[in-house]
Amino acid sequence: MATFRQNSFFQGTSETVIKTGLFFATLVAAFVVIVIFGFICYFALPIFHEEQISTVLSWSWKPVQGQFGIIPMAIGSICLGATSMCLAFPVGLGVCCCASGLAPKWFSSLILLVVRLMTSVPTVVYGFVSVFLLVPMVRGAFHHGTGFSWLAASITLSALVLPTVVLLIHTQFEQIDPGIRLTAAALGFKRVSQIVWVLIPASYQALFAAGILGFGRAVGDTIISLMLAGNAPQIPDSLLDSIRTLTAHIALVVSTEAGSSSYNSLFASGIILFGMSAAVNGTLRFIRLGARVSRDFNK
Repeated sequence: MATFRQNSFFQGTSETVIKTGLFFATLVAAFVVIVIFGFICYFALPIFHEEQISTVLSWSWKPVQGQFGIIPMAIGSICLGATSMCLAFPVGLGVCCCASGLAPKWFSSLILLVVRLMTSVPTVVYGFVSVFLLVPMVRGAFHHGTGFSWLAASITLSALVLPTVVLLIHTQFEQIDPGIRLTAAALGFKRVSQIVWVLIPASYQALFAAGILGFGRAVGDTIISLMLAGNAPQIPDSLLDSIRTLTAHIALVVSTEAGSSSYNSLFASGIILFGMSAAVNGTLRFIRLGARVSRDFNK
């Protein structure tokens, strides 16, 4: 009895310590985010004081002519993130379906091992390989420009975000599949029908979350867009045009004179990127809240 009470005491104490540690870790993380946002806003104040907001939020970036618009970079970030997810999401979903029974077990294990290994490859390696392999292929296939384009950056970035999509969806499939497999088999569903008509619809929240999280990962990447997108500050007319993203713009302009309009545009870019990240996280929270409400309603 004494041993039981002693074990209960230590278990209760350890849980209290863990909860307290997690609480303070959350406070520190929230404080750091608030400080970063405040830092960006503080250094962006000259844009508002000196009435440069209309200059920065314009459609043309021509520093020599006094035009410092970052709208083309914001559109470039959204376009690159969207096309990367259009490539990565179907491939990731197909990989998860194969790993859930459409492919032989040895092949499923192999492909999941490759995906997990992809998470450990540095981003610069993706960019370096694409510069010497993918860019010449794009240039030779389409005979348009140098090959450093929206298309080359999208293909490479889709490979970068693919593990995020696959691991998120596959984890959800592993949780749901055991509960529906026998029921669906008893109803006469073959494995393909189980996945297409039962497993995927039942995992729609994970699919949305994977798409949104992958999009946020793609928008926040710097190296791929800097090395492969061509860095032309323009609104693209086709996938073969060069574009410049907000992250690449920050990396390219950060060494300019402090206090200049070019330099101040960095902080406006930071606020827009911060807003995109907040929108991604807010959407994920909304999906999680919807799932919780749905579970409570079904009970």
